Amino acid sequence: MIKASILAATLSPLLLAASCGSAPSGDSGANSTPVAGGGEGEFDGEFAIQSFGTFDEPWASAFVPGTSVLVLTTKPGELRAIDTETRQAITITGAPDVDYGGQGGLGDIAFLPSETSSTLGTRTIYLSWAEAGEGDTRGAVVGRGQMVCAQATSCSIEGLSVIWRQSPKVTGRGHYSHRIAFSPDESHLFIASGDRQKMSPAQDTSNTLGSIVRLDLDGTPAAGNPLAERGGASAEIWSWGHRNILGMDFDSSGRLWEIEHGPKGGDEFNLVERGANYGWPERSGGVNYDGSNIPDHSADDGFTKPAIEWTPVIAPGNFVFYSGDLFAGWDGDAIISGLVTQGLVRVEMDGTGAREVARYDMDKRIRSVIEGPDGALWVLEDGNGARLLRLTPG
Repeated sequence: MIKASILAATLSPLLLAASCGSAPSGDSGANSTPVAGGGEGEFDGEFAIQSFGTFDEPWASAFVPGTSVLVLTTKPGELRAIDTETRQAITITGAPDVDYGGQGGLGDIAFLPSETSSTLGTRTIYLSWAEAGEGDTRGAVVGRGQMVCAQATSCSIEGLSVIWRQSPKVTGRGHYSHRIAFSPDESHLFIASGDRQKMSPAQDTSNTLGSIVRLDLDGTPAAGNPLAERGGASAEIWSWGHRNILGMDFDSSGRLWEIEHGPKGGDEFNLVERGANYGWPERSGGVNYDGSNIPDHSADDGFTKPAIEWTPVIAPGNFVFYSGDLFAGWDGDAIISGLVTQGLVRVEMDGTGAREVARYDMDKRIRSVIEGPDGALWVLEDGNGARLLRLTPG
């Protein structure tokens, strides 16, 4: 049974493990079970927990707006779906070919919130994934297409085309980031572009590594970006000096926030501002993996400071601003999935300020957490045989 108790704010020294926190990945295909059990669930006093099947290396999930259908991605390249009311599995074909390995593969998934209907029909879908380049290089991409559901149990991705590419493609299989977020008015697409473990490009605004980019919905650079006059990759950039962003979301006031992995220490929760430089790799609350020092932030260093910094790390998987009413007193809080911490972290917001207020132990590495249509939390465990869980108040 899962244990879910509030932990003390003081962290265990065991959490000094590497912040990237990714489980080893092979090159075998995924083997997923979309529906399992009769839904009787578990109860432990903190959460009532129901399992909706197991999946190998799930990475992200999203509800189709207006429906009870949850679609999730798996890193090896599967799209899976389930009607969470009936537990009916839905087949989805047409997923893109991905460069699977390390931290790479199929990544984020997003639907346009305005395309709301009680039936699946045809929806615009955005996906991110790792794409191979020339030689031993690869990079993140985002594609847009249509999810066409001719039957209640069968959908296909059609017309999927790449609208954005991380620039440049480099060697290695880490720090793609490739999280997707729409502005509240749905006029802009924000994409997290990790530093790809190359560090210094995060301070070079002629490329998009270590940046957040702001685009129109068709992938072209948005007007009003801070470096628009430079053209090229620079025209896409909204902020830079990031390391490995694993979560982005807008708060109720329309402010964009992100959460990112530091090195050995120094995970960050940041308010994302136009033209801001967050300091990586010149400044960090952590140190390099070889133990060498990275200067801490200082008041006069010229970089934007994190709202919260974690050392030891929490190794976030993603986060969501909670807006429901099932969990009393949580409205507006950031709920963070934790890999190293093996649970959820709750952060209370106060305008542009933030503070951690609770941890909930799940006894498993947690890859993702999102909010469902009724305010329940939907959690994906990490790795092979990872469960999809629905959490409601215990």
